[in-house]
Amino acid sequence: MLDPRFALALLAGTLACLWLPATPAPWALLCLATAAALLRWPAPRAPLWVAVCCAGFVLAGLRADRALSRQWPSSPVAAGVALRGTVVDLPSHEPRRTRFTLVVDDAADQPPALRGRRLRLSWYDGFDVPPDRADAADAPRRQVAAGSRWAFAAKIRAPRGLRNPGAGDAEKHMLIDRIVATGHVRDEASATRLAPPRGIDAWRERLSARIAAAVPGAGARFVQALALGDTRGLDDADWTRLRAAGLTHLIAISGFHVGLVAGAAALALRGLWWLWPAPGRWLGGRLVRPQAALLAATAGALGYAALAGFALPTVRTVLMIAVVAAARSLRRAQRPADTLALATIAVLLFDPLSALSAGFWLSFGGVAWLLWCLPRGEGRPLREFFAAQGVATLGLLPLGVALFGQASFAAPLANPLAIPWWSLVVVPLSLLGTALDAVHAGWGVPLWRLAAACFEPSWRFFGWLTDGPLSLWWLPEPAWFAAPLALLAAFWMLLPRGVPGRALALLLWLPLLWPDRRLPRAGEAEVVVLDVGQGLSVLVRTRGHALLFDMGPAQPDGFDAGERAVSPALHALGVPALDAAVVSHGDNDHAGGFGAVAAEFAVDRRFGPPDSGLDAEIDRLRDCRAGEGWTWDGVRFRFLHPPRYFPYLRNESSCVLRIETAHGAALLTGDIGQVIERDLLRLDADAVRAEVVVVAHHGSASSSDPGFVAATGARFAALSAGDGNRFRHPRPAVVARWRRHGARAPLTADGGALRFRLAADGVSLATERGRHPRLWDAAALRRQPRGGGSAAGLSYGRDALPER
Repeated sequence: MLDPRFALALLAGTLACLWLPATPAPWALLCLATAAALLRWPAPRAPLWVAVCCAGFVLAGLRADRALSRQWPSSPVAAGVALRGTVVDLPSHEPRRTRFTLVVDDAADQPPALRGRRLRLSWYDGFDVPPDRADAADAPRRQVAAGSRWAFAAKIRAPRGLRNPGAGDAEKHMLIDRIVATGHVRDEASATRLAPPRGIDAWRERLSARIAAAVPGAGARFVQALALGDTRGLDDADWTRLRAAGLTHLIAISGFHVGLVAGAAALALRGLWWLWPAPGRWLGGRLVRPQAALLAATAGALGYAALAGFALPTVRTVLMIAVVAAARSLRRAQRPADTLALATIAVLLFDPLSALSAGFWLSFGGVAWLLWCLPRGEGRPLREFFAAQGVATLGLLPLGVALFGQASFAAPLANPLAIPWWSLVVVPLSLLGTALDAVHAGWGVPLWRLAAACFEPSWRFFGWLTDGPLSLWWLPEPAWFAAPLALLAAFWMLLPRGVPGRALALLLWLPLLWPDRRLPRAGEAEVVVLDVGQGLSVLVRTRGHALLFDMGPAQPDGFDAGERAVSPALHALGVPALDAAVVSHGDNDHAGGFGAVAAEFAVDRRFGPPDSGLDAEIDRLRDCRAGEGWTWDGVRFRFLHPPRYFPYLRNESSCVLRIETAHGAALLTGDIGQVIERDLLRLDADAVRAEVVVVAHHGSASSSDPGFVAATGARFAALSAGDGNRFRHPRPAVVARWRRHGARAPLTADGGALRFRLAADGVSLATERGRHPRLWDAAALRRQPRGGGSAAGLSYGRDALPER
C-alpha cells in the first residue's frame, strides 16, 4: 500500500524547485541528490518522505535545466536559417498568416541547436499580396498540412512572450510544450514541399475536413473539437461563452473524455469476453477477465490520445490509466487515495514540468476533493452527482481564481447539464462516427450530424445563460497567500455538519475574492506602462479613477494587444471601468486595440487628435486640445499638444498628456518627434518637467531631442518596444542620452509591464518580471546566457526597416 504522503512530498519538492527564480546550479543539485540518497543511512528513522522531497527537487531541477539549455540562445536572432522538417499537430490558417509546429530533421546539415527539436513558426503573406488573394486556397502557405515535410529559410529567435498582470505566460507554456524557438518563414520563394502529408496527424486533418464538409451549420466546429481535439474553428465569441459557462474543460478532448473512452473499452471487452470466453481458455488462465479489461482500458485511452494528436493533457491521462491498470493487475487492494497518489507520482516522474500546467492542478485537485468529500455506496446516483458538482465548484474555485483570475457564476448551472449531455451523448456519437468513417469514408456522416443536432440546442441554452453581465466575475490579482487560505476555507466548509466555526471559514475567502487593489491615496497616481510588444498602452490610476492612454497594436484576425494584454491587465489590476481613454493618434500600434478594450470595459470620455479620422471608428470621440484638462482625486491632467488649428500629421499630432500630482509628474508623449519636443520646450519649459517620462516613438532616433531630454529632469525614461523589433527601437544613442541626464531607462521588452508610483514616499518603479521572477524568464536568460548547442555558422541580425 502506497503512502499518499510520498506523492505530496514529491510534489512539494518539484514545486520548490520550479518556483525558484533560476535553475539551481549543478553542484547544488548534486549535493542535494547525495544528501537524499544518504539521508536514511546514518539515521534509519529519518522520514523517507524527506528523501522523496529532495528527489523531487533534484529531478525537477535537472529536467528544467535540460529543457532550458535546449532552447535557442536568448541573445541572437538568426536571419535566413535553412530548415528542413516535418509539420506536426494541426496548422492554423488565418487571414494573411499560417501558424504551425515544425520538428526539425535530426540531420548533419541542420543547425546543431535545432536538430530534432520543436519550433513554432508563422508564415505571413507578403505586403505585395493583394487582399483578395491573401486567403486563396491555392496560396503557398495554405499548402502547409499536418504530416507534410518542408524546407525553407526562416528567421529564428528564442521563445519570448509579453509579461503583464493577469495575462498568460507564453514563455512558461512554450517550456511545457518543449518549444525551443519561434520564428517565421522569410522568403516564400525558398519554401519547398518535400513530401505530402502522411501519418496520424495528416489523417486527423483529413478527417476534420470531412466533418466540416459533411456537417452543416455551426455544429461542425464543435464536433471537430469533441472528436479530434481540433479547436481551430472556434472563434473568440465561442471561447468567451465557454469561459463564462465554465465549460472550457469539456469542449476539447480532455482527461475526463479519455477516462470515458477507457471505461467504455473495458466494458466492451468484458461484454465480448462474456459472449466469447474462448480467449481465456486459450491463454491458459494467465489472463483473466479483469486483467484483460484493464489492458483494453489502456489501449482505448492510448488510441483516443492518438486521435487527439497526443496532446499533453491526454498523454498525462493515458499515463495515469496505464499506471493504475498495472497496479490493479497485481491484484493488491488499493484505496482510491493510493491510486491517486500513484498516478501523481507517475506523472511527476514522467514530466516534472507538468506541475506548471493548469490542467495538472485542476484534474488532480478535482479528483482529490471528490475522493475526500463524497460518500460511497449510498445508492443515490442523482444525489451523488449533484453533490459532486457542489464539491467540485467550491473546492476548485480557489484554483480557478488563482490560475485564471475569474469565477463563473453560470458554471454551477451549466456543468450539471453539459457534463452528462456532452460527455455521454455528443462525444460518443462523435467518436462512433469517427470510427465508422475510418472504416469507410462516409459511414460516419449520419452520426456526426446527429451529434451536432444534439449539441446545438444546449449551446443556444448556454448562450442565453451566459449573456448576462454577471455570468463571469473577473477578480483582481490576489496576494500569494490568498489561494492557500481559500483552499483551507473550502476544506473547513466541507467538513461534516456539527463541526464548530464553519461560518468563520467565509472570512478566509476575503483575500481571494476581495483582494487589496493597492489604489493610490488622494493626491497620488500610479502609471503602468503595459507590455504590448511594438506599441504603447499606459494605464493611469488615481484614488477613484482610471485613464488608458493608447491600447497597443492589433492585426485583423490575428494578435490583438487590447484583447491579449491590455484587457487582462485591467482586470487583474481591479479596474471596473475606464473614466477616460486617450488614443494618441491613428497608427495601429497605438489605436489598434481600442475595439477589444471598449468591448470589455465601459469608457466614459474618449479623446483623440482632431482630423485624425478616428471618429469614424470610435464613437463620441473628443479632441485632445492643448490647455484642456481636469482634476481627479487631487491629481491634475492636462493636454500639452496638439494646439488649436494644428493639422493632422500622424506622429507629430500625437496627444501629449501631463499628469501632475503633489509628489511628482508624469509625461505621456505618444509618437511626437524632435520638432514637436522643441516646440513644447519653447512654449512652456516648466510643463515638460516630470519625474516619469514615457519616451516618444518607442525611443526612435527621430525623437528625444537633447534639449528636451535635459529639460524634463526625468528620473525614469520608460521605453515601450517589442523585443527584437524590426525598427530597432529603442536606439542605443537615445537610451544613452536619457541616462547621461540622470534617468533610468527601463524597457518593457526587458522588464515586462512597468509600474511607476508617484506617492508621498517618493517615485518608485516595479517591473512585472522583477515582481514575479521565474526560472524560464527569457529576459533573465538573456542576461545569463545558457548553453544549448552550437549555433556557429548562422547569420545573426535583425531585419531593419527605415524609421517611421
